Amino acid sequence: MSDPLLFDVSGGIATVTLNRPDKLNALTTSITGAFLDILKTCARDDSIRCVVLTGSGRGFCAGQDLEEFMSVQGEWSVSDHLRRGYNRIISGLWNLEKPVIGKINGVAAGAGLGLALATDLRIASDQAAFTAAFIGIGLVPDSGVSWFLPRLVGQATAFELLVSGEKVNADRALQLGLVNRVVPHDALDAAVAELAQHLAAGPTRGIGLTKRVLHKTASLSLAEALEYEALVQDIAVNTNDHREGVAAFLQKRQPQFQGR
Repeated sequence: MSDPLLFDVSGGIATVTLNRPDKLNALTTSITGAFLDILKTCARDDSIRCVVLTGSGRGFCAGQDLEEFMSVQGEWSVSDHLRRGYNRIISGLWNLEKPVIGKINGVAAGAGLGLALATDLRIASDQAAFTAAFIGIGLVPDSGVSWFLPRLVGQATAFELLVSGEKVNADRALQLGLVNRVVPHDALDAAVAELAQHLAAGPTRGIGLTKRVLHKTASLSLAEALEYEALVQDIAVNTNDHREGVAAFLQKRQPQFQGR
């Protein structure tokens, strides 16, 4: 059998591919365990400067594999399942101080929607679709969906999408702000590769610190945000990439960032 989770690193870009196309890349406990190990590698390996998350076949991720879910009900609580698996994956993606691109090739549903929304930039195929799906089986949103969705589309629209279970196509997802860009399906690989290469060649530490600042200042007052920016700028100014950027500017050449 094929590995249900593929991991490839090339040219500073780590590509993580959910690989159960016959199940629309539905998640299992074995996949979540492997995913957590991959996230640790991405965080620790300085040669990895950008991460791409995608799915194989016609789906991005259909969320939890319900067949597995039904087979183990009673053996563990749902809350423990979330705490051990999905919660740690969502936090790992969100807190990874490297750019993460969601390459949304098809449907993202349930926990799969949470995975998509936890990425920093989402490039969607025109065949992609998004749905919370939880309400269809009488559940509440998890995997960060209740946190990400209202921040992206507003409280009222988030509530509507969550309680209706509506499937949002790629064009509407772009209008709502769920994705950064929609491209023709056959152009998705090239579009994501171009963006990933651009980010992998950038000042990785500065990008990671920018991510840190945006996450932190979202819950601060302006005065607090200004102070936090100042503190993190002290970190950024001492990076090799900052020194290279200044030198390149003064020498009127393109900078050669090393990600440090």
